[in-house]
Amino acid sequence: MEIKSLKTEQIPTLPEEILSRLPVKSLLKFRCVSRSWHSLIGSKKFIKTHLQNSTKNTNFTHHKIISNFCPPQERLKHCSLHSLLYEPVTYGVPLDFDFDYPTNNREDSFHVVGCCNGLICILVGGKHFYLWNPSTRESKKLPVIDNIIKWCFFVTKYGFGYDERNDDYKVFGLLSVFWHTGRYQSIGKIYSLKTNSWKNIDNFKDRSPFEQAGIFASGKLHWERKFGLNSRWDIVSFDLKNEVYEIVEQPNYVGMCSSPKLEVLEGCLCVLYDYEKIGLEIWVMKNYGVKESWYKLMNVPNIYDLWRGSYSRLSSPLCIGSNGELVFTYGSTFVVYYPKDNRFQHPQIMNFVEFRGADVYVESLVSLVSDERQN
Repeated sequence: MEIKSLKTEQIPTLPEEILSRLPVKSLLKFRCVSRSWHSLIGSKKFIKTHLQNSTKNTNFTHHKIISNFCPPQERLKHCSLHSLLYEPVTYGVPLDFDFDYPTNNREDSFHVVGCCNGLICILVGGKHFYLWNPSTRESKKLPVIDNIIKWCFFVTKYGFGYDERNDDYKVFGLLSVFWHTGRYQSIGKIYSLKTNSWKNIDNFKDRSPFEQAGIFASGKLHWERKFGLNSRWDIVSFDLKNEVYEIVEQPNYVGMCSSPKLEVLEGCLCVLYDYEKIGLEIWVMKNYGVKESWYKLMNVPNIYDLWRGSYSRLSSPLCIGSNGELVFTYGSTFVVYYPKDNRFQHPQIMNFVEFRGADVYVESLVSLVSDERQN
């Protein structure tokens, strides 16, 4: 009888379309299946396709809500956005970020600067920036923003976003100090992940006072710039591609409102107007840079709460569900508003109390290692 040589068992192949819709946790395990799978899952094209599929998932299967907490609780926790919307109970889970950070007298100074394509930027102690992908557990401590930080300068304004033209992630930092003489000084800096370095913003001019955290939308960071106690205010943008400032035209609205607030919904810049009698108006810029494309998304009636006050100072919209429902924070709670029924729902969430702000991030394979170093 003829004896046939044994061949190495063939690794089954799965269509890339199926693989690109799986959770990051599964894909990290599948990299060990074979060299071809490892090469595919780590390729720039696959990472981009996976990110696009995850972002467009209308059930928010791969989306998480991340919040930071006051000590002595865990610094960061996250929960499933899908669970918050569609399940009776949601559980908050501590996030174990495995990078060292300095501890000093500013223990409570721990801020999530922003979330973009699965990456999270964190500022610690007003001086130290970190980039982190909680899904892959990859992290990076950024170089010292400036030697002047060793004095009494602190980062007072910041932002994080993606420069699509240059395929680069950038961090904005404004260093500020009040000298004992009463003189105020500030320096604008921008960090590039590609070059792993900071540089001065040549055309930077102090545009204070504007809000602390920049809102990232359409490739730009945005801040509210207010003028004294009157109702006048501007939307100031900083283009991460060209690294220049501009003024964004506001929607045409009627009436007096309390403290308009910038936010982002579904990748679009939006403004929240808080009216005492009618509640909250949410305006969205559908086509960025086109004033005529501002439209009123919805009215959210007042929630009467003597302890928490108005929406615009305490709430942030997080997402819009598949049925048009709006998920937002209200104090240290989450609320879902259903405009079709004009009703509110308070999702039950465990182990997620007294948080300081909330952001949404999507699980991704985006790496903090440059293409050159990967090769």
